[in-house]
Order: sequence, then C-alpha cells, then structure tokens
Amino acid sequence: MDGLLGRRDETSRLQALVDEARRSRGGAVVLRGEPGIGKTALLDHLAASTSDFLVIRASGVEFETELPYSALHQLCVPVLAHLDRLPAPHRQALRIAFGLDTGTPDPFLAGAAALGLLLEADRPLLCLVDDAHWLDRASARAMAFVARRVAAERVAVVFAARDEPADLGHLPGLDVQPLGERAARALLARANRAPLDERVRDRVLAEARGNPLALVELTATAGLTGLAGGFDLPAPAAAERSFRARLAGLPPEVRLLLAVAAAEPVGDPGLLWRAAALLDIGESAARDVPPLVEFGARVRFAHPLARSAVYRAATDEQRRRAHDALARVSDPLADPDRVAWHRAKASVGPDEDVAAALVGSASRARSRGGVAAAAAFLERAAALTLEPGPRVDRVLAAVEAKLAAGDFDVAAGLLSTVEPDDPRVDLLRGRLSFARFRGGDLPTGHLLRAAAALADKEPAAARTVYVDAIEMAVLTGGLAAVVDAARTAPPAPGRPRSADVVLDGMVALADHGHRAAAELLRPVVADRDDPVWTRWPTLGYLLALELWDREAMRDIAVRVTAAGRESGSFHVLPIGLAMLATVSAHTGDFGAAKEMISEEEAIAEATGAAPLVYPRIHLAALQGRRAAAHELFSRVGPHMSLSVRYATAVLGNGLADYPAALAAAEQAVATGDLGLAGQALPELVEAAVRCGRPDVARAAFTTLAERTSAGGQPWGLGVESYARALVDDDEDAYRQAVELLGAGPMAIHRGRAHLVYGEWLRRRGRRRDARTELRHAHELLSGLGAEAFAARAANELRATGERARSRSSSASDALTVQEVHIARLVADGATSKEVAAKLFVSPRTVDAHLRNIFRKLGITSRRRLRDLPAIR
Repeated sequence: MDGLLGRRDETSRLQALVDEARRSRGGAVVLRGEPGIGKTALLDHLAASTSDFLVIRASGVEFETELPYSALHQLCVPVLAHLDRLPAPHRQALRIAFGLDTGTPDPFLAGAAALGLLLEADRPLLCLVDDAHWLDRASARAMAFVARRVAAERVAVVFAARDEPADLGHLPGLDVQPLGERAARALLARANRAPLDERVRDRVLAEARGNPLALVELTATAGLTGLAGGFDLPAPAAAERSFRARLAGLPPEVRLLLAVAAAEPVGDPGLLWRAAALLDIGESAARDVPPLVEFGARVRFAHPLARSAVYRAATDEQRRRAHDALARVSDPLADPDRVAWHRAKASVGPDEDVAAALVGSASRARSRGGVAAAAAFLERAAALTLEPGPRVDRVLAAVEAKLAAGDFDVAAGLLSTVEPDDPRVDLLRGRLSFARFRGGDLPTGHLLRAAAALADKEPAAARTVYVDAIEMAVLTGGLAAVVDAARTAPPAPGRPRSADVVLDGMVALADHGHRAAAELLRPVVADRDDPVWTRWPTLGYLLALELWDREAMRDIAVRVTAAGRESGSFHVLPIGLAMLATVSAHTGDFGAAKEMISEEEAIAEATGAAPLVYPRIHLAALQGRRAAAHELFSRVGPHMSLSVRYATAVLGNGLADYPAALAAAEQAVATGDLGLAGQALPELVEAAVRCGRPDVARAAFTTLAERTSAGGQPWGLGVESYARALVDDDEDAYRQAVELLGAGPMAIHRGRAHLVYGEWLRRRGRRRDARTELRHAHELLSGLGAEAFAARAANELRATGERARSRSSSASDALTVQEVHIARLVADGATSKEVAAKLFVSPRTVDAHLRNIFRKLGITSRRRLRDLPAIR
C-alpha cells in the first residue's frame, strides 16, 4: 500500500488493521481530517489492495441525515441475502429498521442484528464508511456498535469523517495530516504536467497547505493565469470553489440535471432520469456533464465536496424544481418519508398539506427508533405551518424529539421561539435542564412553575407535574422544597388516581411521618402492575425501600425491566436491571446480582453511557472485600456519595471497623433522603452500640422503629427486632429477629441476626448456645459469599473454642462479572448466539469467554457448568 504520495504512515496503520482482521483480531479506526485531505483516497486504495476480503461500502449523505437506518441499509445490502439465517428477533429488528415491516426496533438489537448479518459473510470483511459525519444517528449508533464488537472476528471497519462524530468517539482514531512539502510538490507535478514558474508553484503549495484535493482541483480548473493570481480561501473552500468553477458556462439544462443528482442522495439512476424527464431534460444532457459525477449503475459524485458544490451552486428555483420532481417520481407507498422531505424542500412558503405529511413521517420515524429523524421532520413541519396553534404544537413536539435524540442545543433554540407563558414550555425546559444537570441550579423550578400555571384549568395535569418534580428532586436534590411547593397542589378532581395518591403520600410523609404516609402509599407501592411505576420507577423503588417492602421493590424492578425490554428503551432497561441487581444482592443471590450488573454494563458500553454503579457498590460492601470496595468507592463521583456512605457503613460493620461504620452511617442518615438514609439506620444502631454511644444508638432505633412498624413487613420488623435487641440487651428481641427473618428472602439480614445473637450469647458465657447461632451465621454468610460478616462469625466461634469450617471457594469467585453472567446463561442451556444477543457481543467473543471460564473452573464442557451449584 505505497502507491499514495506521502501516506506511508496512514497506509501502514490501515494495512495492520486488515492483517489483524485476517487473524480473527478485528478492529476499527476513524480517519479524521478536513475536507479534501485524502480520506476517501485512503479508503479507495485500501479497497483496491485487499482482494481477499469482501469489501462493502456505505456513505453518509448530508441530505440523508433525517432518515433512520438509511446508511446501515447501504452497508447491509450486499449481505441481505443471509437475513434468514439470523435468529427471529434479530431478523425482525432489521426488517423494521429498513422499513420492510412495522414496529419499533430495539436500536441496539438492530446493531447486534447487523453484526450477526455481516458475520454471515463467508470471507473476511472490510467495511468502509465514508463521510461518517453525515451518518443518520440510528445508523451511526448501530455501526459503532458493530465496530466495537469485532475484536474476535475477521472484520475490519474504517470510517472517514471530517471530525469525530459523537457516536464514534470511543473508537480508535487516526488523524490524516496534510501532505509534507516533498509529497505535495510531487502531487502538484503529477496533476499539472506543464512547467510552472517557481514563484507560482511556491504560492500554490503555500495556499493549498498540503491539502491534496486543493492541489489537484486548483491546477485542473484555474489554469496558469489563475494559479499565478494566488488564492484567498482556505484549502477546502478553495477546492469547493474549484468544483463550482467547472459548472460555469454549462447549459441550464445540464446544471438542472446536476441539481437533481445532488438532491437525490440514494444514487438511483432510474429515479434520476424519471425526474429529469418530468423536467424535460433529455439523457443527452449527460454528455455535457463535467467529470464531477458518474452516471452508471449508481449515480456517484467524484467527491462529497463536489455534491455539496453542485447543490449550493444551484439557484433556489433550480433546487425547488429538483426536489419537486423527485417528490413526484418517488413511490409514496414504498418511500413516503422521502416524498414528504422532497416536498418540504420544494415548498416556497407555509404549506399545511406538506407539514401534515412531515408529521406523519415523524411518527413513522419515531416508530422505527429514529428520534433524530422525527425531530428533523417536526422542525421542518413547524416551519411550514402558518396557524399559530398547530405551529406551537409542532415546535414543542420537535423539542421533545430533540431531547430524546440528545440534541439539547437545538432543543433549547427551538424552545426560544415559543412564547414562555405556555406551561408546556416550562415542562420542556425542566426536562432540558435535567438532561444537562451537572450540579448547580436545580432543574425542578421549571416544573413547579408549570404545575402552578396548570393548577386552575388542568388540576389533574398539575398534580402529575408535581410528581414529575418530586422524582426529579429525588435524583438531583431539593426534595424538601419541591414537597413544600406540592402542598399548594389543587385537590384531585374526581376519584384519586395512583399519581394523586403518590403526591398526597409524599406530602403526608413530610408533614405527619411514616405511619400516615404508609397508610396512603402501601397499596399503590405493593401493586407491581400499576403503570405509575413505569413513569416514575425510581420514586416507586425508593418508596418501597422506605416501607421496607422487599417484594414491592422486586416487583417494581421486574416491571421496569420488562417495560424496558418490550419498548427497546435503553434508558429504562438499565434502571430496571440495576434495581434487580441491588435487590438480588441484599437477598444474598450474588450470582444473580452479577448477572444483572453484567447486562446493565453491556448496555452502557454499547450505548456509550456511564454504567449505573450503585449495584456494584452495594455488592462490594456486602461481599466484604475491603480493597476492592475501597477501589470502587474511590472511582465514583459525588453524585454517589450517599450510596458510598451507606456501603461504607455496611462494610465497616462487616469488618468490625465500627468507628468507620459509625461515621459513615451518621453521614448517610443525616441526608434524610428517601430509601438509603432509612437503610443506614440499623447500621448506625449497630456501630453506635459497639462504639459505646448508647444515646446515638437509641435515637437511631427510635427513628428506625417508626419506619419499619409503619411498613409492617417481616423484613423491616425483623431488622427492627435485632436493632432493639442491640439497644435493650433483650434476648427475646434477638429470638424474634431470627424468627421474623427466617421466613423471608433477605438472607444477608437473616445471617446477621444469627450473628449478633450469637455474639450476645458468647458475651453472656453461654458458649453452647452461642455456637449454635454462630454456626448458623457462618454457614449462611460464608455460603452466600458475605466474607466480612462470615469472618466475624468465624472469629466469634473461635472465641467459644470451636474452629469454623473454612469456606471452600465458590466456583464463581474466580470469574469476572461478565464471565459469571455467561456461565449462568450457558448453564441454563443458552447457545453462543443467544448469549451474544443478550450481551451485545459476537458468538465468537462468547466462545472466547467460555474458554477462559472452562480454564478457571477446571472443566471442559458446557454440560459441566450445569453441575456447579454456585454458577446456577
């Protein structure tokens, strides 16, 4: 790969990428550089020199960014014949994404399906994606997903982009630099065979600044006189000016034909010539077209800048006529969205018919997962709407879509065009502020203003907004102020809805305490099927935790997880998985917790989001591994401070580091936040008793008892009993705690109840009775993997004169979180393809993990995994 001038470093890097892919060590790279710097030439050269690979290409097009999955469709066309080989969910995801079926595609299932489809090729695969900065958002995410998951495959993926597109930001990059002086001189000599005056040549080299396209195009169009005149534009702009210069003097018919070609991004020659016929342009016009565009099996411009130059050089009238003709010849049944978009581009002024068609396109785009496309359609629809009411509705709908697409700056700009006295504006400003929240001003103020504005005319809507503000405050702070504002909410009109009960319950909690709030909230919290928890899952989960209702916590988590899977929402699903992981950890099912954590982290890695770290924090504390826990605690930001304080208290009590536990528990309780502040109370009771602080222990127990008795759940009542036993030195309370917790699933607290009772018995000199309780504690806690609490039990047993049996290592101890997840899935009979689909990796990657799992566990087959209880 040494045929390109001055590109030895770049071609060597690309050749290494291809060579690694041949060895099933695939990878990806993003070529970055200014227009004309040579990215497309590198792609062409790589394609020409890689004959043993199947080369498939796609390109982002400026006019296609509104159409979801259009670029992914380009990439997959050469292998679509293999679609039937994919599992049914993957096959359906791609059919929906490509508009071949109806439904809402799971965006990352579409990415996994595209990966599976590409891997069905029977040769090594080279995927080349030019102009990646113009990729539609859905395609960019899916392609980035593919690119991050080919490490064990015979696949190389190369993107070319002017800058670093956000969705490709986690991929390795390669900056394509300007040519050095020697290579630039050689290219200039190659492009211009006539001798150049030395001063002219130096001027050209200085102005082109190593941009190959500028060197070639300027010498091709300017002539010696033009070259001698110098240049006043940057190299890419000068190159585009050069392309435009080729259009000068062309007949109007030819320029109109070029405008149609530039406005039709699919490159379909049949569509082009039908539009041309409608405009009375004959095929003979193609003979006069300069070599900027090739009319063949596909209409292709010589360079992306050439398309841009042609489109921008056309007059407004020519562009409108081109789009109008394309709208008329496009199939309104097979491709209604392009028809609507072309009609919009052809519109001179407001047009309700076109605007309504764009709204329909937005709906279809949203159903296919194209929120960015929906936003673009709605934004254009609003611009074409004359009536104030519908225009505002469409602007606000566009803002919602922009928020969903993460395009916050454009959303803010659109919002600024609407009068601020509309309550919907404050609602959207609140959501925008929440999405951008990084500390500082709280975003709930906008919602409170909207709720107050709605109170008189739409009281039910106002009450719903107050609950929105409460959940937002739970996540960002300022809950007390929001609840204080909610006291002014209008009464519920008619029979109270679940949202009304939640609102009244939160006010009752602040004004009258847990018992009054529990009477209102308990029935709603216990109803896993209530849709209120789909809208406010975090609030529901924390209220269940506040009521010590483990079943409600799990039910809400299960519902949220199911809703996330069903809708394909990679905002909702990780929340549900994190909730399930935390509940599983506290019940002592560490394997299930690791499985949920692994899936949530796989989604986070696939989407480029930050993983929800609090389940890992809880698990680390309950496992009692000091070094690992502290390392994890040190990596999280201040937004996780409450979780870290609570976990530090649990870890400290497990390790018998009671002063550390006392300090952390006091800090956690002092926040007064929902959920974890209450959960930290029993930790504070135990640490204060051990540190000789009976006043602190008694106060914490009084607060704890108010909460647990209000909830009335066995878990809470059992914890209350052993906290009372610690404070009052009461054996009956110890026995009651063991009994209450013995019947429930909260195995960690059950083991701790046996532990504290055994410790109390030993201090009373009742060694035989103490051994019975401590054996129970040690066997249970060590079996679960709660190492610190188990070690406490073992130490206490030794003090009674009995040696605790050392715990045999669990089969899962040597495995990573992801390996535990894969092992459990395979043990349950899942195939590599099924596991790959769940974890968003390739089957070959799953097989590589399995080899590591087999090596660590000393086994040789999948069947043996089913015989390992600790894995199952």
